[in-house]
Amino acid sequence: MTAFSLEPAQLARCAELRALAAERLRPLAEKGEPGRVNRPLVVELARLGLLERLFTSGALDLCLMRESLAYACTEAETALALQGLGAHPVHAYGTGAQRARWLPEVTAGTAVAAFALSEPGAGSDAAALALRAEPDGPGRWRLTGEKYWISNAPEADLYTVFARTTPEAGARGVTAFLVPADRPGLTGTALDMLSPHPVGALGFDAVPVTADDVLGEPDRGFRVAMGTLNLFRPSVGAFAVGMAQAALDATLAHTAERSAFGGKLKDLQAVAHQVAEMAVRTEAARLMVYAAATAHDEGAPDVPKRAAMAKLFATETAQYVVDAAVQLHGARALRRGHLLEHLYREVRAPRVYEGASEVQRDIIAKELTKEVTQKPTRELTKDGHVS
Repeated sequence: MTAFSLEPAQLARCAELRALAAERLRPLAEKGEPGRVNRPLVVELARLGLLERLFTSGALDLCLMRESLAYACTEAETALALQGLGAHPVHAYGTGAQRARWLPEVTAGTAVAAFALSEPGAGSDAAALALRAEPDGPGRWRLTGEKYWISNAPEADLYTVFARTTPEAGARGVTAFLVPADRPGLTGTALDMLSPHPVGALGFDAVPVTADDVLGEPDRGFRVAMGTLNLFRPSVGAFAVGMAQAALDATLAHTAERSAFGGKLKDLQAVAHQVAEMAVRTEAARLMVYAAATAHDEGAPDVPKRAAMAKLFATETAQYVVDAAVQLHGARALRRGHLLEHLYREVRAPRVYEGASEVQRDIIAKELTKEVTQKPTRELTKDGHVS
């Protein structure tokens, strides 16, 4: 298989997921309260076997799941993704005891996970983390500080928390900890955000942690964070592609049915060209996401660059496509409860979280510079050819 085509079984599985999302997940999502963890929805994801697949599948399969769910039910897609993001560090970097304690509950949907990286003063600049892990004896620390804009907070049951164990050491002085929600000194509040999924702030007042709570190695937590993000960034792009495709399909149906100026809206050249542009960008984003995911599964050396490119292009594309779809639908798309009104609120956040678009451009530029410095120097000949 190449990065540019899917096997028939994969295409069939995507179609099946779209149908399941519409028939079994969307009704549960509609019963949920905006800004709150929808635990029945998480449990249903487990019953369908999707939460277990988070930890048994590769990056491409993760992308196909997220794209398919996003097309029919963005709330289900987000619930799935947040379980993966929060618990992947436990799966990939945790001890046997940590995995045995938490992963069965996460995959059963009975424990909700969260990824606690961002802070009031350290969002995109993750190396500037200020949450302190102060020594409290051999192999013991106390966490003091705040985390902000944490998805699933404050209702999660376990948090992957990144804290500074070595002051003024930048990315090299951060440690990842597995922190259960019932630890003394850990508090949280919900934040009222634009998108409907839960987002909150966490307060750490001398929260006790030990060496048994460390994920990976002390002072090597940034590797845990980046390893997790390199896996999930392409799948954020897949989430965006699913939303873009939903907006595009709604636009195709609307412009074929809507009468305007003596004909159908689709027959106006300006509209036809706009729809064509939406389709081209959506397909290009999809291919970039699949290529980045395949590179991750194959262990390619340029995964950070590809992951950043996929997230950047797909999320920016989805914003464009959804906005264009709203414009072509007119006022009806702005009515509360319309599919495009929902997508318009959902599509904005992915350009910010897991590294804003500007951060992705910075990553891409640095990776390109690194590639150039590692290649032999080439010079132009007098006739302009590369020697």
